[in-house]
Amino acid sequence: MEATRARDARLGQAANVRAAAGRNLAVNRQRNLTFARNVLANRAGNTRIVNYWRNDRFRGANYAAFYNYDRVWHDGGWWVSNYPNIAYFYPLGGWWYWDAGYWYPAWGYDPYAYYPYDGPIYGYGDVTPDRIIVNVQVALQRDGYYAGSIDGSLGPQTRAALAAFQADHGLAVTSAVDRPTIRALGLT
Repeated sequence: MEATRARDARLGQAANVRAAAGRNLAVNRQRNLTFARNVLANRAGNTRIVNYWRNDRFRGANYAAFYNYDRVWHDGGWWVSNYPNIAYFYPLGGWWYWDAGYWYPAWGYDPYAYYPYDGPIYGYGDVTPDRIIVNVQVALQRDGYYAGSIDGSLGPQTRAALAAFQADHGLAVTSAVDRPTIRALGLT
């Protein structure tokens, strides 16, 4: 009986600590930054960022590009005849095409291209996707989420910083550059 009361007290205390942390942005921010560092440190372990956006959280209009994203492989001729705006962006590692407000990897345009990031990147204005990533990295660094180099690459450190920022601001954690994240960073 005594052991049960002690266990219930510990569980109640832990629940109170979690509830208080949920109300405290500074605590959440530190927790999410720790999570981001752990993602980088344990990429080979159980914690990793994946490109899977097929759950209910991504069904809304803000995330349709992610929910509906499917890797499509075509040759260069097909891409040119179907998408007039295709460009090569070095830090992103390959050819990208513009469609409905997002940049997507043009898989197969160059059969030897490598895409370290496989997913949509929200675009705004006439800004190229590598420049968008630079702007995102600068904003994340300004807000204390990113400590890496400003290189225009959507690598694991940038994606971990995005995940921490999105979690802190109540956004769906895509670990990617989406419309709500761009707006929350104040880039549009």
